[in-house]
Amino acid sequence: MRTRSVLTRAGAVVLGASFAVLSTATPASADDASGTVLGPRHETAGYKVNVENKTNLHTALFGLKLDGGNTLRMYCVEIEVDLRHGETMVETPWDQYPNPESPFHENRGKIHWVLQNGYPNVGIEALEAAVGADTLHDGLSKKEAITATQAAVWRFSDDEGLQRPNATQADDATDQDVLALYDYLTSEAKDIDEPTPTLEVAPETASGQAGERIGPFTVATTGDISELTTDLPDGTTLTDADGNELSKSDITDGAEIYVDVPASMSAGNGSFEIKGTGHVNTGRLFVAGNYEKKPAQSLIVAQSEDVTLSAGATATWQAAPTTTSPPQPTTTTTAPTTTSTAPAPSTSTVPPAPTTTDTPPAPVSNDDDLALTGASITTPLLIGAGLVIAGAGALIFQRRRKNSTS
Repeated sequence: MRTRSVLTRAGAVVLGASFAVLSTATPASADDASGTVLGPRHETAGYKVNVENKTNLHTALFGLKLDGGNTLRMYCVEIEVDLRHGETMVETPWDQYPNPESPFHENRGKIHWVLQNGYPNVGIEALEAAVGADTLHDGLSKKEAITATQAAVWRFSDDEGLQRPNATQADDATDQDVLALYDYLTSEAKDIDEPTPTLEVAPETASGQAGERIGPFTVATTGDISELTTDLPDGTTLTDADGNELSKSDITDGAEIYVDVPASMSAGNGSFEIKGTGHVNTGRLFVAGNYEKKPAQSLIVAQSEDVTLSAGATATWQAAPTTTSPPQPTTTTTAPTTTSTAPAPSTSTVPPAPTTTDTPPAPVSNDDDLALTGASITTPLLIGAGLVIAGAGALIFQRRRKNSTS
């Protein structure tokens, strides 16, 4: 989220982001711009009004006492939520308005226009001229101007228009005067941008390593810088992107600040703060500090105020890594050893005898004999032949014997 302006306690009103020295890498929250809603006796009352869905609503320029001591004048931007006197209010960017369904988000640019062109930012005589003095009854009173301006804000923040013809709880002449200014403010309203921060340093924290320039921290301000203070270790300086050391006169709107940390520095942190003068701009939004737990009516600044400002930031760093030279590799070159054995020269002229190898004899094939495996086949054939012959002999013998006896 963006950094908000916060209050300082030196002199008058102080707005900006106060700084805190970090002991860890987790960012610490800055003290937000804050103040307390003052009681009824500090209000400048308008008339009670009747809107489309409600009647008898109180209008006023409310007082918000800033922590620095000065008081801002505020209008309400939430009809459905009660105003609580004594509530702590925190300055909040428009896009963080706490009700996501509110018409405020769609119409906030028009609300800003109403505040810029309504009372008290524009004086009574100028408003009479804008409306047309001849349409008013004895001119425009301060009370009527407050009533019409608050009603115009509600028209855009809550989509609640004034009832006609009985816009107020007062007489007809008051109703007509209030409606005349109300109609002018609501019909002429145009979208204008969110007001710029009074004094801001963003980001609030940044981290890095010794030997680096940490940043940038960018300054946004509508005022003039009057003082620069630092809480940095010896040797650490504030510089621009090129490393040139900065002084108070170098810091203006849009300036980029770096924290230049020597490479020899051990892990640590440091901070800086800038002060100046400027305005709490019309249109700055304030929301209850504990809105999520206990909602309270949000307020918006009705008129720019001169203030004394303060903002700052913190840098943290780690020690630069220690670099050691790696050991040099040892290489040993060994000459290759080659051994060759040459055959001894022969002194004889006689050629060596040929080498003969006995060749095994070829196997001899015995065609008449089979390998003797198992039983011989000849024996059963001879036995069978003998039996046949014996049987034939016996048959002949029997026939002759029979013939002899017949």
